[in-house]
Amino acid sequence: MSNLRSTVRLTGVAVRAMLVLTLVLGVGYTLVVTGIGQLALPWQANGSQVDAQDRPVGGWIGGDRSAGSLLIGQSFTDAKGDALPQYFQPRPSAAGDGYDPRSSGGSNLGPNNPDLVAAITDRRAAIAAREHVSPSAVPADAVTASGSGLDPHISPAYALLQVDRVAAARGLDASTVRRLVEARIQSRDLGFLGEPRVNVVDLNLALDEGAR
Repeated sequence: MSNLRSTVRLTGVAVRAMLVLTLVLGVGYTLVVTGIGQLALPWQANGSQVDAQDRPVGGWIGGDRSAGSLLIGQSFTDAKGDALPQYFQPRPSAAGDGYDPRSSGGSNLGPNNPDLVAAITDRRAAIAAREHVSPSAVPADAVTASGSGLDPHISPAYALLQVDRVAAARGLDASTVRRLVEARIQSRDLGFLGEPRVNVVDLNLALDEGAR
């Protein structure tokens, strides 16, 4: 009988402890962290959403999709999938039909996979023709997808490669567009993590705001 009482008592203690910890850590902690986020960093806490002409950015600037985030890349293409010349182009994406946050991931193809090699070759040739440069001048990130398929960043080299084309399409001086790019080059995190990069979504938003 004493063993039964002991078991019941310990079970009761365990259940009460679970309920208390669930309330404190599962509910209380969540509410506190959410509240701090909304008060201190509301824009970041709500997904770093960005707007174009007073509405969220979608599939491209002024597109039809309902929401956009500065942390998720986007495809700046027309209805046929062709690159819009007035916008900086991101790197390829293997996430769904491109930059789909519901299908984040890479192609999972090895560097010697013939399909990947063919895709890279085709992309390099297309970009070289579009930017009027030699295929050897096309940076690696321009022809390869990121591991998540959602990275909104490209290398400064790829951004600067596109300056002349974007400037011509918008009727702007190339030096003006170049300064816009250079002002948005982000350095390595903490000075040594990652590589310098340019957020394409932010850059294209700045272009539209300056062009209006």
